Amino acid sequence: MPEIGKPIPPLIGTTGDDTELELSELKGRWVVIYFYPKDSTPGCTTEAQDFRDLYDDFRKRNAEIVGVSRDSVTSHANFADKQALPFPLIADTDETWCKAFDVIHEKMLYGKTHLGIVRSTFLIDPKGHLAQEWRGVKVPGHAQAVLDAIPAK
Repeated sequence: MPEIGKPIPPLIGTTGDDTELELSELKGRWVVIYFYPKDSTPGCTTEAQDFRDLYDDFRKRNAEIVGVSRDSVTSHANFADKQALPFPLIADTDETWCKAFDVIHEKMLYGKTHLGIVRSTFLIDPKGHLAQEWRGVKVPGHAQAVLDAIPAK
């Protein structure tokens, strides 16, 4: 699991448009990686829309946004298209990214426990080191808080 100030492990993932994204390719920019439980659910849709609506502001701060869940490439493609998301979504079907950031934990849903993604966001600095993390995220105001954590140019 990455620690504040330490390098992020090299990760490669398939995006909703069926291309590969190497995290190392984003070096030199701030990178926001947000993990969410499931495409097209209310909280996840709101969170994606919030990042989408602030996308231009993130870009002005030399930042890229990457969303990650265990959904399929097809699911991500449909979700991104329906929500007009301008940033990539990683289909982490083998949980490589989730495990690297330790975001899969036991959760309770309708009185039953299961393993699921705990909504979390990680901010990586331009050198590829973890700058800040948010775990157990509550959606309202979160995207703005992440933007505020990135220095203005």
